[in-house]
Amino acid sequence: MPYHIPVLFHTSLEWLNIQADGLYVDLTFGGAGHSLGILDRLGNAGRLLAFDQDPDAARNVPADSRLTFIPHRFDQLVSRLKSLDAGYADGILADLGISSHQIDTPERGFSYRYDAALDMRMNPEEDYTAAEVLNTLEHPELARIFRTYGDLDQASKIATLVLAYRQGKAFERVEDLLSALDRITPKHQPAAFLSRVFQALRIEVNHEMEVLESMLEQALEVLRPGGRLVVISYHSLEDRMVKHFFRSGNFQDEAIKDFYGNPICPWKNLTRHPIVPDENEIANNPRARSAKLRVAEKKTQT
Repeated sequence: MPYHIPVLFHTSLEWLNIQADGLYVDLTFGGAGHSLGILDRLGNAGRLLAFDQDPDAARNVPADSRLTFIPHRFDQLVSRLKSLDAGYADGILADLGISSHQIDTPERGFSYRYDAALDMRMNPEEDYTAAEVLNTLEHPELARIFRTYGDLDQASKIATLVLAYRQGKAFERVEDLLSALDRITPKHQPAAFLSRVFQALRIEVNHEMEVLESMLEQALEVLRPGGRLVVISYHSLEDRMVKHFFRSGNFQDEAIKDFYGNPICPWKNLTRHPIVPDENEIANNPRARSAKLRVAEKKTQT
């Protein structure tokens, strides 16, 4: 089984507008799919910086002197580029979310399909696990997580069941969570419900929304004028944040105008509507079905 099948591979690289001698950043290296595509388009003078906080991803680094692997979370974009004296980037690619490898590695605890420790850390060296979330947070915070990050109508009920379960037993394994939610899990088609529960916990454990917001702001800082940011997202919260930032330059989507009433935004939004995979790609890679790609170019004058 491949480590991860890159989503919207050709489309994302075309929008990145790769120049042979440019500096590019792959913020989500994973199985190296997109990175290898970028390297194929770079000349000898080109350079690629690849981020990934998951130690497993380091095994996929090719022997190519043009690539520098950075084993850190992508909200360290500015500091890491400065430490490498890399200069400004010509393009940045971020394929958000979780990799197939992480989902299909039982001991990582990302999937309801395997009974494993309730972990869900993208970086195993971090302390905050899904078990800790379930064992320590109170009802209002748990309900907020399931409602906001999982878009679950039964968020309050889920929180109630979590609290009831842990009165008798601490959450340790995936089976504990499945048992706690058994009463409200659909019997015939449980996948949609459980996927959202696990998504909500994963986002909380890895602080994904806060990290994404920081990354987007830092990407604007490190891109050279005319450089592009290509983002592939997989759920509405991510996509909305990216859309607002590209459209208005802020996460509230507030139209900022100059003295004469002209909109002020540091981005040229190149994709008014998101680009999605076609039927063939979804058939070959079902996990691509929720992907949405957006692209923006840093304006030469802001």
